[in-house]
Amino acid sequence: MMSGATVARSDNSGAVQYPIVLVHGLSGFDTLLFVDYFFGVENALSSVGANQVFTAQVTAFESNEVRGEQLLSYVQDVLALTGARKVNLIGHSQGGPTSRYVAAVRPDLVASVTSIGSPHYGSDVADLINGSPLSPAVSGIANALGGLIGALSGDPQQKQNAMAALASLDSAGAAAFNVTYPQGLRFGACEETPWVNVGRWWWPQWVKDYSVNDGAHEVNGVRYYSWGGTYNAITNSNALDPIDAVLAITSIVHGAENDGLVERCSMHLGDNIRDDYTMNHLDQTNGLFGLRGLFTTSPLPLYKAHAARLKAAGL
Repeated sequence: MMSGATVARSDNSGAVQYPIVLVHGLSGFDTLLFVDYFFGVENALSSVGANQVFTAQVTAFESNEVRGEQLLSYVQDVLALTGARKVNLIGHSQGGPTSRYVAAVRPDLVASVTSIGSPHYGSDVADLINGSPLSPAVSGIANALGGLIGALSGDPQQKQNAMAALASLDSAGAAAFNVTYPQGLRFGACEETPWVNVGRWWWPQWVKDYSVNDGAHEVNGVRYYSWGGTYNAITNSNALDPIDAVLAITSIVHGAENDGLVERCSMHLGDNIRDDYTMNHLDQTNGLFGLRGLFTTSPLPLYKAHAARLKAAGL
């Protein structure tokens, strides 16, 4: 199923040159029972002049490579439909590695890859599940859930493979994937973000320098970007959002700053825009109807700002 927004607006601050393709993560979908995975994101992007925005549908539970081949086919369909030469890929969670795969095997079709909350170095949650005797049971439940998601989102023929998905998302699987597809990865070990003075000594302006965790900004003509968030279950949750209760539990698994599912240090790719927005993993896509904690970062302005960033880069 191909869904997209093509809307003309007077605000052209984000009028990118190439179509934007949004790529969902694990257990994701394009539209499920009339609810978008990227809730309100297509409209937000089109409101700033990104007139060609599409949301891909790939298998909910599968390996990066299988999902990547599905995404490549979707990208080719978008190019045929629009007449464009390339696309800008924006992937959430596993959508990040999925997008990286396409950019690696067909860089001629990709202008940029942006990952949001993606586990480029694996997820401790996936490590825990894979190392548990309950792994087969969890896999069976996930496969059934994925089949239901596929059916309700208009693609009942999807073949789910939760074990392959977990193998892609744990630390060992991510490391193996990174050996084959290293484009845009962070240059070295994860560092604490330093504060730097961008003002004068007599009028200091202290800002965080997120570039210490950058990877190559451009590889084979493809630009790479990333951002993500960190989550405090006590101060950043919304009592009306049941997913927050789940993420409050999974966040405990991590030994470092995380968004509930992915550690901050696993999110870095290319131009590390910021890795500590106050948001959890689901909030990054404005999920569950946009419900979020009172003092958390609103995600839609981030997408608008990124469209402007892509436009400024000629993408």
